[in-house]
Amino acid sequence: MKTLYPEIEPYITHNMAVDNQHILMVEESGNPNGIPVIYLHGGPGSNCKPHHRCFFDPNRYRIILFDQRGAGRSKPTASLENNTTQHLLADMETIRQQLKIETWLIFGGSWGATLGLLYAQQYPENVLGLILRGVFLARQRDFDWFYKDGGVNRIFPQQWNAFMQLVPKNQDPIKYYYKALTNNDKAATLAWETWSSCIVSYGQFPAPTEVSHGTKIEVHYLINDFFIEENQILNNLHKIKDKPAIIIHGQRDLVCPLENAYSLAQNWPNSQLKIISTGGHLAADPEMIAALVEATDYLLDKHSH
Repeated sequence: MKTLYPEIEPYITHNMAVDNQHILMVEESGNPNGIPVIYLHGGPGSNCKPHHRCFFDPNRYRIILFDQRGAGRSKPTASLENNTTQHLLADMETIRQQLKIETWLIFGGSWGATLGLLYAQQYPENVLGLILRGVFLARQRDFDWFYKDGGVNRIFPQQWNAFMQLVPKNQDPIKYYYKALTNNDKAATLAWETWSSCIVSYGQFPAPTEVSHGTKIEVHYLINDFFIEENQILNNLHKIKDKPAIIIHGQRDLVCPLENAYSLAQNWPNSQLKIISTGGHLAADPEMIAALVEATDYLLDKHSH
């Protein structure tokens, strides 16, 4: 079974200004002359981590990681101004052009998979192929499952009750938490993060004690329907029908139920769907890691000939 490649350090890090406010942290590692691949982190509002470089053969890939607007090491921290999906797609194009990359592979998980699909549909000529994990299609049904009564709360009723205790009666929880989080309410932020971490980890993660700056970005995107039209991704799959894609999804994913990935694969003849029976939402399961590394090796060989 394949495992992550050994840890490596970037050979260069850029502080890339994308407008008069936002400066992105962009790093490159691996082989400067290798096949370019861009890693898209989740969230929105999460960030890249050192092990994200290790899904790729460093001798043959030019590995590009960046923290999206307001996230991680990008500045200003947690800024919501000029922070939309359209801005992130434009940022990816800026990165590609600044780094003088003609075409690249897309690797994204969860929200990163959403962003990768949207980018490929907008700029298909720049994409060699896609590797997608824990697919999130950003439809109304997808975030209702996570934040509305009648979804995953039926599996974790006790934790849902704790999440809802702060919300005034008959008020929409997303609207309540949006106002609270954008006003930097620590108790509300911790409640939001506690609910999220419970679903991500099947209740195995301890409740957080320190707030994350990225949570504010997540709720900003959520209340704005991720700045895309309903069912936009599936409706535009024809634009990338010829692009090779490997879709890897955990059977036990409670954040993004398998139906997301299955619907995508059913409507994308050039895609391959691999279901990891032991996998959840995170890329921590050994079988999930093995499948992702195999996918990067497969597409590498495909584009090396």
